[in-house]
Amino acid sequence: MIYGKVWGSTEPILVTPFIELHKISTNPGYRCSEHKHEHKWNGFYCISGHMDINVRKNDYDLVDTTSLSPGMFTTVKPNEYHWFHSKSACVVLEIYYPEPLTDDIIRTTVGGLNDN
Repeated sequence: MIYGKVWGSTEPILVTPFIELHKISTNPGYRCSEHKHEHKWNGFYCISGHMDINVRKNDYDLVDTTSLSPGMFTTVKPNEYHWFHSKSACVVLEIYYPEPLTDDIIRTTVGGLNDN
């Protein structure tokens, strides 16, 4: 099913508990709302057109902008406010996926030779 948006449309292609893939089509000169995802990464792969992905960084007072053209990919970390702005009519694959499990270890020491 295709869902209309102020900026264009989104079409879910694959939705599972671990990954979502949507095809978004944007109208030239439009942007989505500034928003964040608490637990998901948000990836963007540009098929056609030109789009800016703006990310309000949490650790410094700056908005990072990545300009996408066909064949380019970028990601946004969980809990970072972001929005896209289409410079032209665009078709983009939008991917949502959870925080990686491989980065879940928190160390209190570095390890090393046993003391005894």
